[in-house]
Amino acid sequence: MAHPTQTPHRTPLRRISQGSLFRLSRSGAYPDAPHGLGFIQPAMTEFLDEAEALQTNMEGMKHLSDSLATFNESFASWLYVMNMNALTTDWMQTPLPESFELAKKRAEESAIAAAEAMKHAREAEEQARRARHLADQSAFTEMTEPDTTYMGNTTTATGASAGSGKSGSIPKKKVGAKPKMTAKEKKERSMEIDRIVSCLPLEFRGSDPSLRRNMETVIEGLLAAPGNTVKLHDLIKPPDLNQARVNKCLIALVNRKVVKKDNSSGTVMYSWVGIP
Repeated sequence: MAHPTQTPHRTPLRRISQGSLFRLSRSGAYPDAPHGLGFIQPAMTEFLDEAEALQTNMEGMKHLSDSLATFNESFASWLYVMNMNALTTDWMQTPLPESFELAKKRAEESAIAAAEAMKHAREAEEQARRARHLADQSAFTEMTEPDTTYMGNTTTATGASAGSGKSGSIPKKKVGAKPKMTAKEKKERSMEIDRIVSCLPLEFRGSDPSLRRNMETVIEGLLAAPGNTVKLHDLIKPPDLNQARVNKCLIALVNRKVVKKDNSSGTVMYSWVGIP
């Protein structure tokens, strides 16, 4: 029994192209080519030659591209150098030696003017501080000066008192109470104290109300003292203002240079200076 003839296996995914090869094999371009696939050898040889020529040309193009890149970098560097040379060498407004001398002279004049301005400012500040000090002293003198009145003893016509034959007036000094500050003086004193307290650390500016009151009392005691100079014990007013509180307030004032501490005489004295 004869077996059926098997069909050769062919993949359905890709169809073999036979037309071009078949026509090339039947063409007369290569008559000496062997039968079958022998015609491919001369074609592949020619294709190899053309591929080598293409590779040579591509290498030449790559060499040309590298040469152009090198030239571009060199040419850009040259242009940059020429630009910098134009900005430095060919600058028509370049400073001359006279320009440097003039700049030095102007700098010296500016320094002298600044020094004179600082000197005048210091002198004005010193004069203002002296004026404030004299005003404080005069205000204190007006506050502490006793009232002096003169009373006259006159003789009566009846001569009731013995030995009153002399007529006239005899001045007698009467010491009165210390005058009180006016409303304007109190306002100025309060503004001065507020201005001083505002320059002190935060704990004296309101974070601790009792400490602020103690500081105001210490400042008032310094301003009211003769010559604005007191001892530490003169400012103690127990029970609120004890020695520790007074010492703390004085240390803050000394650090702020509002009060000057002097112990050259053996006794520690605190003098009012004012805000510098």
